[in-house]
Amino acid sequence: MRSDPDSAGEPTPCAHTDYSPGGPDPDDLPATGEGAEGVAARVWDALYGVEDPEMPVSIVDLGLIYGVEVTDGHAAVTMTLTYTGCPARDMLTGEIEAAVRGVDGVESVDLRLVWSPEWSVELVTEDGRDDLREFGLSV
Repeated sequence: MRSDPDSAGEPTPCAHTDYSPGGPDPDDLPATGEGAEGVAARVWDALYGVEDPEMPVSIVDLGLIYGVEVTDGHAAVTMTLTYTGCPARDMLTGEIEAAVRGVDGVESVDLRLVWSPEWSVELVTEDGRDDLREFGLSV
């Protein structure tokens, strides 16, 4: 949500973000692409190559990617951010779209940013935890 209030004094939701409940089941997270095949596997590989802009950790290992679906050359990526006010939002989503668009077999990309379930440190994979520790953060 944007912090600037509307005329009624309420925060104004961002038109590019899905705030509705009912996202992926938290028990199915973190999504890692395990078992993906073909173009979907290549999309996951591309996503592993995108690092968080503030620390050298893959966005997949950080637990930001909630799902990938590829159908007839169209890749749909569902993701979140570590918090709603993330200052690197535009840069990160642009990098993700470019990485996925660069995958052989992908003709179009739809990036769906969701806040349900909200991100938590429990979504970080073991590899991500190792990378964070190596970076100097306690997880």
